[in-house]
Parts: sequence; structure tokens; C-alpha cells
Amino acid sequence: MRTIHIELDRNEGSLQRLIGLIERRGFHIDGMTMDGSGEHRSVAIKVRPRDASRHADVLGRQIDRMIGARRHEHVAEAVSCVA
Repeated sequence: MRTIHIELDRNEGSLQRLIGLIERRGFHIDGMTMDGSGEHRSVAIKVRPRDASRHADVLGRQIDRMIGARRHEHVAEAVSCVA
């Protein structure tokens, strides 16, 4: 399982686009937290690949290309549960 930390713009549909991207790339979302006010929100998403052919580094690069989303750090192993 991996946790990805993202700064997401508060534009209409941005969260929906992020979730759709994660699911289309073959990952399950096992947990998510959001925090923030103003123009941006901080999102931590715990993801798990559907099968062994899915790689979190590829997902991270896809998120980097998404307009209005910026990873805070590289995809890392989850240490604690995100609820």
C-alpha cells in the first residue's frame, strides 16, 4: 500500500478528476484525508494496485501531469493508516 500526498486546487471537479485518474490507472483507494482552506486543499490518498502489473511510480507521474494537482513528496510506503 502507498500513500500519496497532493496539493489540489479547489476548482470544480478537481477531486473527481483525481479519483477518476487513480481508478483508471488500476488502483483501489483504501483511504483519503483532506485538509485546507483557501484556494488549495491538502489530500493524502492511500492506494493499492489492483494487480502486480500496476506501479505507483507511474501513477505518481500521471498525477504530476494533472492540471491543478502537485505532489508534496514522491510516492512512499504507507507507515500509518489514513482514515
